[in-house]
Amino acid sequence: MAPTIRASEPSSDTRDIRCAHSESLPALLRRLRLSVLLSTYQTGHLVVLSAPQGRLMLSFHQFDRAMGIAVKPGTIAICARKEIWFLRDAPDIAAKLQPPGQHDACFLARSSHFTDDLHAHEAAWINPTGSGSREVGSEFWIVNTRFSCLCSLHPYYSFAPRWRPSFISALRPEDRCHLNGLAVVNGQPLYVSALAETDTPAGWRVVKHNGGCLIEVPGGQVVARGLSLPHSPRVAGGKLLFLNSGTGELAMADPANGKITALAPVPGIARGLAIHGDYAFIGLSQARPTLEGVPVVADRERLQCGLCVVDLRTGGLAADLKFTAGLEEIFDVQILSGMVAPFVSGPAAERETGQPLWTIPPAAR
Repeated sequence: MAPTIRASEPSSDTRDIRCAHSESLPALLRRLRLSVLLSTYQTGHLVVLSAPQGRLMLSFHQFDRAMGIAVKPGTIAICARKEIWFLRDAPDIAAKLQPPGQHDACFLARSSHFTDDLHAHEAAWINPTGSGSREVGSEFWIVNTRFSCLCSLHPYYSFAPRWRPSFISALRPEDRCHLNGLAVVNGQPLYVSALAETDTPAGWRVVKHNGGCLIEVPGGQVVARGLSLPHSPRVAGGKLLFLNSGTGELAMADPANGKITALAPVPGIARGLAIHGDYAFIGLSQARPTLEGVPVVADRERLQCGLCVVDLRTGGLAADLKFTAGLEEIFDVQILSGMVAPFVSGPAAERETGQPLWTIPPAAR
């Protein structure tokens, strides 16, 4: 592992956050020309990992209980405690940041949408017309865990329900099945993950060790059962991948017969998965006391908080980062493709940069 990196968030609640990483991580980010976004609702941060000069850089940006992250060209969305924040890229500003030429993107918080507390887990842009276009959708959807449904934003209401599992009988703020993950293909929702097929308030808790499932959308067919804390379904190369978090594995499911194949072990409670080419970027967390009885917790001492990168060709570990102090849980993982040195600022820009951050359209200057 490389030497420890120490990063303190400049706020009234200063946390001493430390991490160590494999030598291969900055080299991999540099070679793939990407940066990684992590959210941690425990400390309320969006964490940006980049390697602009072949040296790993981390920046921390405050969002109240940051959870799901969604990315499309020019925009990052952050699901926070009671609102969704939208950060827009301003290339003209990126070119002028000091020192000149250092940043290849500049994402600034520009709007938010108040939803109140939905326990918004994963999110994505959806094409509501169902045309099957490969273009990124225009409608922002959220995995609404509190109400056990998929929903979109609405200008007049807290949310607009779009879909819910067939076994959920009513729209109630009761987290009945712990719906948590969403796989999108060609702008359409295709699969979701849930911790149980239960229809009672927090009913999933008593079967969390083996009651999880993957569900096809919109038909509602359960394509895999008997999973342990499934999270973050993704379709890559025509294959349905997901995190079988309770067994500590990156896994693959066959929707035709429900067969589960373990692809790689991961040293933590896995949550948050981003696929880029031959690599899977996976968020890792240590175990909470409420997870007793889940198989992976039997070896609690080996569980880490951080990021691991799995080579999908071999199942081997390509790179990793471990938080050694200040952080215990990662929530989501997303990738900024083609950006090796993005500048990011959240709603607390003055606290992050030491001064207010105003921007003006070029024609008005």
